[in-house]
Parts: sequence; C-alpha cells; structure tokens
Amino acid sequence: MAFLLPILLLAAATNPYDIVIRDGRIVDGTGSPWYAGDVAIRGGRIAAIGHLADAPARRIVNARGMVVAPGFIDMLGQSELTILVNPHLPSKIFQGITTEITGEGGSIAPLNDAVTQADRVTYQHYGVEPTWRTFREYFARLRKQGMGINLASYVGATQVRRVVLGDDNRAPTAAELERMKELVRDAMRDGAVGLSTSLQYAPAPYATTEELIALAAEAAKFGGIYASHIRNEGDSILPALDEAFRIGREARIPVEIWHLKAAGKANWGRMPEIVAHIEQARRSGVDVAADTYAYPAWFNSFSAVIPPWAHDGGDKKMIERLKDPAARARIRRELETPSSEWNNEWQEVAGPESILIGAVQNPKLVPLQGKNIAEIAKLWNKDPIDTAFDLLIEDEAFTGVAMVGMSEPDVALALQQPWVSICNDSQGTAPDGLLGKEHPHPRAYGTFPRILRKYVREEKKLTLEDAIRKFTALPAQRMRFADRGVLKAGMWADVVVFDPETIHDVATFENPNQLSEGMRFVLVNGVPVIDEGKMTNVLPGKVLDRR
Repeated sequence: MAFLLPILLLAAATNPYDIVIRDGRIVDGTGSPWYAGDVAIRGGRIAAIGHLADAPARRIVNARGMVVAPGFIDMLGQSELTILVNPHLPSKIFQGITTEITGEGGSIAPLNDAVTQADRVTYQHYGVEPTWRTFREYFARLRKQGMGINLASYVGATQVRRVVLGDDNRAPTAAELERMKELVRDAMRDGAVGLSTSLQYAPAPYATTEELIALAAEAAKFGGIYASHIRNEGDSILPALDEAFRIGREARIPVEIWHLKAAGKANWGRMPEIVAHIEQARRSGVDVAADTYAYPAWFNSFSAVIPPWAHDGGDKKMIERLKDPAARARIRRELETPSSEWNNEWQEVAGPESILIGAVQNPKLVPLQGKNIAEIAKLWNKDPIDTAFDLLIEDEAFTGVAMVGMSEPDVALALQQPWVSICNDSQGTAPDGLLGKEHPHPRAYGTFPRILRKYVREEKKLTLEDAIRKFTALPAQRMRFADRGVLKAGMWADVVVFDPETIHDVATFENPNQLSEGMRFVLVNGVPVIDEGKMTNVLPGKVLDRR
C-alpha cells in the first residue's frame, strides 16, 4: 500500500480545494453544540470538514474566533421584483441570507396582460418590464441575469385567481376553478415550491376555504407545501389558524404559517394561547410550523386598512370609492368600529402615530417617507382617516407602511418555539440607487443579525446553536432542500463566517437604509459574495426550483 502514498499526495497537490476555512467554531445548523474544525470547499460544494491544516487550497480563510455556519434561509422574502433592479441584494447578503423563498399570495407568475396592466404602477415604479408570463420564463430571466443569492418561489393562490377572475369579488365557476388548478399544476411543473395565500389582502379574502383546498391539493401532488399569511392575525386568529389546519388536512399538504403574531393591543399576551393551539394541531397530526421576523411592527400595503368589500374590482375601483362621499363615509365607519369579520388594522395599531410611511411612487409624496400619519395629518390640516384616504388616492394605492402593533413578550415567545424559523418578510434592497430612495421597515436590513444580537447575545432567550438551526436546518427541512441548510460534506457551500460577539443590526425605523455589520464572509454556492466584510459584486446564486 505504501506505493499509493505518492499518488495520493500528487492528487492532492494537483487538485487542491478552492477554499479552506480554518480554525472556526463550526455551528453546523443541526442544533448540536459548536466544535472546532476546518471546512473545505471545492466546485461549489462542501468537500470535507475536520482538521485540514495540511490540505492544499487556492484560498485560506482564517476563521479563528469566528463562527462558521450554513448560509441563512429567509422563509419569506419579497425580492421577486427588486432582484431584477439590483441582483446583488446587499440588504440580504450582509445579514448572511444566502437563500430566499418568495411569493406571498401574489406571486411573480403566472401573468397575463390584464394583471400586468392592473399592476402597472408597481412595474413602472421599479422600472421593470414584465416580459415573462410563466415561472419557467421568469426563472430563465433570472438565470440569464444572475443573482447574488439563491431564490425559490411559491405560486400564489391570489395570483391564479387574478389571472382567471381578475380582482372581482365572486366565486369561480367549475370551469374557472379547473383553469386555476391547471395554472397551479403548470407552476409546480415549472419549479414552484408550493401554494401560498395572503388572505388578509384583497382579492384574496374573496376565496373560500374550499377553493383553497382544491388549489392546495394540486400543489400537494407535486410534493409542495402550503404557506399562508392567514386570514386574520388579530381578534380572530384562532379560527384563521383552524382554516389553515383544515387546508393542510384535506389537501394532505404541510402547512407553514407566515410571520406568526398576535396583532393589536387587544390581543397582546395571547401568544401562549396561539402556541398551544398550534401545538394541539401538531399533536393531532397536522404538519404545521411557522416563522417570524421578531420585530413588534409589520409592513404592508397601506391599502390593507381598507375593508375587503371596497377592493372589489381592484385598486382603480377602490380609489373611486374613496372619492365617493357615501362610500368614503361607510369605509370611515368601518375603520372606526372594531370587528371580527375582517382584519381591521386601523384598530390594531396604537394610533395614527404608529403608522409610518415607508414607500411611495408619487414623487410629490417622497418627502412624507419616514413620517407617521399623525404628523402628515397635522401637515395637511386633516384628521388621520381623511389623511389616509387622500394619501392612497394621491399614490394610486401603492403606499407601503410600517405599523406598530405587537408586544415584545409575544414576539419573543413565538421566536422561542422549536418549530418556528425566520423570515425577513421584506424585499431585498440597497442603501443606494432606486431602491435606496424608499424608507423600508428596518427588518429589510436587520432581521437575522438583530436576533443574534438581541435574543442570543443580550437577552439569552436563544442559544447560538438554536438560533442558527432556526436560520438554516429547520427552514431547509420545511422546504425539502435536501442539499442545503447544514454543514456536511456533499452539501452546497452556502456558508457564513461572523464574530458572534460583534454582529449586529444597524437599521432603525428612523434610518432604515443601513447595512448590518459583522459578516466577514458570506459564500453562495462556494463563491464569496462578502469577502473580508466587503461585497464582491459577483452573482453565484441559483434558482431553487422544486425539481
């Protein structure tokens, strides 16, 4: 056997590793305690883990004192359009995010001319020409362009509904439902990872549970999962959860509850009840889990404060109703009246000072970004509700807002559950260029580092190993990504290297366009997109389709 030694040494010398990350504290993603070791990468994958001090490599990364972990998986991003504006997505990679799942009810595909025309304001705002109609065509565009992270997408139940029914408040005919099911099947064949719903936002509330079961059952045939922004996250959250559980049971599909919360001051302190409700469903055999972004404020379209009936026919019709005195008066009455019939976000926040303007498309309104509705009402000499209505009219219903409406103990308790992973729930963005002109929720830049700083390092509500599991192996398991999410030989080399004592978020509600700090290296498919703390501007990301 001695004659083999020179051959092996020659092979090692002529086929060195691309990168060896040496002397790191390896947190492998499984939840196991960290251990000391080296990680070798070749051809985009992890080639070896162990003590590799003598292994030849083209690049040596010194990780002494640093954590080496799998790249983080964002269980709900919103980057399907902004990745076409800035494919590097610095807000994501400086958090350590290497993979994003997107498509919240309204997905990037399928499309038809009627939907693209209805959404023209959004496309124009981002300067994107929607040249695709299917996921296959959209994914081809991404592959041709290149991207800084990996991306996967759900097909949205709202999206297929809009393609077939438009924005009207009505049930599909039998033939129309078959067409919607066909669109789901086509999307799954093209690589979508499952079916999604965002049931709070019109026209999604017009869908019955039976309609959603029919669509989810099609995704289930292809091994997909069902992810949902449930119908109500406030007073009626338990019935909304029950609807998701029923869809899971009857469609025979795993369920992911997006951005778990107890919304509205009247519901503060209900998280133990919500957790117990989900635990009971799990004990009964429902494969259900959830995710969170761990901030006390959410961010969405300001038009969501308008009751669902007023959205019938789309944004144009809603704006017409806001201009009509009788309809406007009815909408006002409903905003001022607590209700369990719909998710009244106006009642869930502490007041108009808790609604912060984040993104507008009307250039005249840009100075209002960063101000709250109370401040704008004072500037305009109007009451807050009239201010909200007129803002939506002036901005053609585009306006995005951050709304403070959760309690910190509820946020922390949700985060601590072993079946809860992490979502950013924000589009990838950048401090400069077109995207830097917006005023996003700070979670867009800070979610994952904030959890490491606040809940691991400062408050010790999570161990480092458990936080990393929530960032990596847990979401990979939920999404059926068998070759990502843990550090193990043969897996794709999505890897982060950071100092656990210094990593932190910088973005605030007042000044959100600030990159998180502390990521020394971020590798996507074995290629550094962050190198010694600086962005490399390479685009090694892949489309992660179900196939």
